[in-house]
Amino acid sequence: MPTRDRDTSLVAFGRWLSQERELRGLSREEVARATRLAPAVVEALESGESANVPPRAYAVGVLRTYAAAVGLDADDVVLRYEEAAPPAADPGPGAARRSIRVRAAVALALALAVVAAGLWALLAG
Repeated sequence: MPTRDRDTSLVAFGRWLSQERELRGLSREEVARATRLAPAVVEALESGESANVPPRAYAVGVLRTYAAAVGLDADDVVLRYEEAAPPAADPGPGAARRSIRVRAAVALALALAVVAAGLWALLAG
């Protein structure tokens, strides 16, 4: 899905959150106090502007807290968010190779440390 469509979906999601809150007679300030979230975070969620919405990993937890305060089903809110939010960045095809190289370097360093400790113990003893 093109980025513009995703941004529109996120704005629609934010509008839905705002409407659900208003239907329950709650102000943004009341939700911010109940959730202990900064009012700017509540506003960002309800604006749906991707530049203002917290990063994905943080947003899911915040949305669960928001849902509980407003009286919505947290799983439903997160599912709607996942459908509306832009996809997470793909680490790319080289990420797996880099990860293997890092693990191999760590394993080699540990093996050398064990050999060095063994030689030191042998020579000292």
